[in-house]
Amino acid sequence: MNIRVRFAPSPTGHLHIGGARTALFNYLFAKKSGGTFILRIEDTDELRSTEESMNSIFESMKWLGLDWDEGAMPDLAEKGNSGPYVQSKRQDAGIYKKHAERLLKEGMAYRCYCTPEELEDMRRKAQLEKRPLRYDGRCRKLSNAQAEDFERQGRRPALRFSMPQEGKTQFVDLIHKEMEFENAILYDFIMIKASGYPTYNFACAIDDHLMEISNVIRGDDHISNTPLQLNLYNALGWAPPDFAHLSMILGSDGARLSKRHGATSVQEYRKQGILAETLRNYLALLGWSTSDSKQIFEKGELEEKFDLKGCQKNPAIFDPVKLKWMNGEYIRKLSKQELFLLAKSYMVESGIDIECQSPEKAADIICLEQEKYKLLSEIPSMIDFFFKEVIYSRDAVDKVFRAHGVEVILNGIKDKYSGLGNFNEAEIEAETRNFAKSNGFKTGQVFHPVRVAVSGRTEGPTLFKMIERLGKEQTLKRIDKALELLKTLV
Repeated sequence: MNIRVRFAPSPTGHLHIGGARTALFNYLFAKKSGGTFILRIEDTDELRSTEESMNSIFESMKWLGLDWDEGAMPDLAEKGNSGPYVQSKRQDAGIYKKHAERLLKEGMAYRCYCTPEELEDMRRKAQLEKRPLRYDGRCRKLSNAQAEDFERQGRRPALRFSMPQEGKTQFVDLIHKEMEFENAILYDFIMIKASGYPTYNFACAIDDHLMEISNVIRGDDHISNTPLQLNLYNALGWAPPDFAHLSMILGSDGARLSKRHGATSVQEYRKQGILAETLRNYLALLGWSTSDSKQIFEKGELEEKFDLKGCQKNPAIFDPVKLKWMNGEYIRKLSKQELFLLAKSYMVESGIDIECQSPEKAADIICLEQEKYKLLSEIPSMIDFFFKEVIYSRDAVDKVFRAHGVEVILNGIKDKYSGLGNFNEAEIEAETRNFAKSNGFKTGQVFHPVRVAVSGRTEGPTLFKMIERLGKEQTLKRIDKALELLKTLV
C-alpha cells in the first residue's frame, strides 16, 4: 500500500503546539515508510479563516523543517496532482456539492430546515431531560408539503447525513486499539451548511478519500468524529483509511494546554529563542517514546526511529522547564558561527549595535556564555555590557564596592593591567593573582571588585576571558569609571 498522510490545519490563528505535534508525527510516519506527506488547508470556517493565519502556518512548518511533498503552498500556489489542497477552492470546484447531492438522491441525506433558535431550544430541552445533546431527526421524514412551506418562509436548508439508528460502528485504532460506538447515540451531522459550505466531518472524509489518504493521524479529540466519518464512507461505498489518534497535550495542572499555561504557538516559542531542532525533538516526546526512552536525538534519528507503536494513550504533559533544558543542550552543540548567526537578530532587536565589534570578535563574545544559555532571547541581557557603556547595578555596588579596600584594589589592578604587554587571558590572570598574593588579599577580594568594575554586575563570563575580550583600553576606562563612582559612595 502506498502510504499517504496529511496534516490539515484550519487557518484561524498561528500553528498551535498540538497542531505542530500532529504535523510532526505525520511527517515522521511518511519519512519512515517512504510515503507522501500532504498539507491540506481546511478553511471552511468562513468567519475565522484568514490568509494571514495560512501564511503563518506555512512559515512555522518551514521553520520546523516539516517540508511537505504535496499540498498548498505560499502565495496560493500548489504542488501535487490531488488538488486543490485548500478546501475553499475545492468548494468552488463543486467537489462537495457533487457528493452531497449523490447522498441526497440515494436517501442517505436529507434537507434540514431547522432554525438556529429551534436547534438551541432542542439543546436546552435535552439538557433539562439529561439526554445526549443530539439532533432529534425531526426533518428526516418531512413531507413535500412541509418542505415547500419552509421554502416559502425563506428558510435555507442545511443537508444532514442520515445516520444508521441501529447497530454499532466499530474500528481498530492504531493507538487505542478496539473502538466501538452504538449508532443510537450518534447524530445526523450537517454535511453542507445553509451557507453552502461543507462542515468538517463531511469535507474531511471526502478529501481524505479523493486524496487517497492511507492513514489519518490526528489528536484524540477527533475520536468522536471517526464513527460519523466511517458511516459516511460506508454510505459512499468507500474503504476508509486507518486511524491513529494521538493523546491530548495537557498543562502541568492537568488541564488542556492553553494560554494560561504560557506560550502555546510555534511562533511564540520561536520568538523566545527555542531552536527548531529543540522543538521538533521535544514535540516528538509528547505522547511517544523509544523502547530505551531516548531523550535527545541527532539529526535524522527521529525519521529512523519513529513508530506508531511507541505512541501512548495517556495524555502528555507539556513541561516548559524541560523544553528550556533541552534547548540549552541543543545550543551547546552549535558551532561559534551558528550561534552568532542565530543570536544576531535578538541582539539587534534589543538595541545592541553588534557592528561596533568585528563579526569575529562579536562571535567570540557571544560564545563566552554558551554553556549557560537556555534561550536565544537571553543572550543580549547576558553580554550587552560588551557592546554598551557599563551600567553598575545597585545590588552589585552595594554588595561589592562598599567593602573595605576596594579603591586600593582597583587602583593597584589598574597599574598592573596598564603595564601588561600581552593583554591575554593567561597574562591577565597571572598578574591579578600575583597582585592579590603580594598585597595580602584573598583572590575573591580582588576578583569581585574587578568583575563589577568592568561589567557592572556580580555574575557573568569567566573573568579573565571577559577582560581579554573587552580589551585593554576598554578595561582601563571602566576601572577609571568605577573609581569615580567610589568617590560618590557614602
